[in-house]
Amino acid sequence: MQRMLSYIRKAVDEYNMIDEKDKIAVGLSGGKDSITLLMGLKALQRFYPKKFEVIAISVNPGFEFFNSEFLKETCEKIGVEYIEEKSNIKQIVFDIRNEKNPCSLCANLRRGILNSTAIREGCNKIALGHNEDDVLETFFLNLLYGGNINTFAPTSYMDRSKVTLIRPLIYAPEKSIRTFVKKNNIEVMPKVCPMDGVSKREDMKEMLWKFQKEIPNVKANIYGAIKRSNIKGWKI
Repeated sequence: MQRMLSYIRKAVDEYNMIDEKDKIAVGLSGGKDSITLLMGLKALQRFYPKKFEVIAISVNPGFEFFNSEFLKETCEKIGVEYIEEKSNIKQIVFDIRNEKNPCSLCANLRRGILNSTAIREGCNKIALGHNEDDVLETFFLNLLYGGNINTFAPTSYMDRSKVTLIRPLIYAPEKSIRTFVKKNNIEVMPKVCPMDGVSKREDMKEMLWKFQKEIPNVKANIYGAIKRSNIKGWKI
């Protein structure tokens, strides 16, 4: 946990993600990233100089493999309040609209439900489990498919809802999260999305893996370029 906490603490401090008396909702999907984030913030809460609350909110999309009982038990073990918000995302995206590229619509629906639930529960911040690799993959998705030099910001304030999104895992490599989960025998849901392994993001993941075989420092180089650029929300 010490190494994972160092990644989280670095991001939290560098981008002022946590303020005194924050109530933070962790978007809990059941995957390795969101469970690691939840455990990390709960551990940080014990010694961080600014006092804050943490709760977990899961948007149940209606997939047959979604295990809300497992998520509830996971939260109970570490003493975090668990809230499940049921939805018709599966029905809308996969059954009615039968989207060929469902990821964008699915993500938008999840985000909207997560935001409204967090507001209802009195949260002023939402923590998302995007890791270092997600930052780079999103950068290349925007560059190659959208023609934009952009990626998501470490923090984002939403004017309409007055809620701030924070991403405390942005310095944690996916490999380190996998190691953390395995080393500590942490159980995660084996599947959280029907598009796992077949999305454009997976293509970016494979592309970066090939780059890294040829250029060992490629991830650090791209990350540095992002921080030196004019991408909103990023800084050295």
